[in-house]
Amino acid sequence: MRRYLATLIAVISIAACSGDGAANGPISGEAVAGDLGCLACHTDTDTDLGTTLNGIWGSSVELDDGSVVTVDEAYVIRSIEEPQADIVAGYAASTPRITMSEEEKSALVDYIESLG
Repeated sequence: MRRYLATLIAVISIAACSGDGAANGPISGEAVAGDLGCLACHTDTDTDLGTTLNGIWGSSVELDDGSVVTVDEAYVIRSIEEPQADIVAGYAASTPRITMSEEEKSALVDYIESLG
């Protein structure tokens, strides 16, 4: 029993000291989107709250000021860093500003690109 308890404590200690998860590999953009609440409004289909992320990569999007942008890395990063800057036509400016690490931003961009 003592050996079992010592082993259990060692395993828990190692898990607790694993740091920021880097030992588990790169972070998942889908996990970032879920953890930060992005997927509450950006669902599998367009909703009243937000556009879908599926199939938007590389497409042209009309903004509320009448300009048109291409959904690419620069647009997605700007939308993350300044969510009120480029509002898609027909939607309210409701996305909150969320602080993310560069790794999280990169993972989120890669995730959106993977959705096409």
